[in-house]
Amino acid sequence: MFNNVPKDLLMAKIILRLPAVKQRTGLGRSTIYSRIALGKFPRPIRLSERCVGWLEDDIEIWVDQRITEARVERDESL
Repeated sequence: MFNNVPKDLLMAKIILRLPAVKQRTGLGRSTIYSRIALGKFPRPIRLSERCVGWLEDDIEIWVDQRITEARVERDESL
């Protein structure tokens, strides 16, 4: 069944639904989807016909990038 799937994709992955993404990022639904449209937020993956989710790793990377950018901006203003 998983013969053609790369081994790194078989590692345990956590999929976050929208409420968890909102909670972790502090963003609202509209902001998340508008940033996706602008290419400034990770795209969700389709789980079913009417269901999407985000890989936890993608959200964690996005949050870490925001933290890094904020620190760089703060240091530049000092």
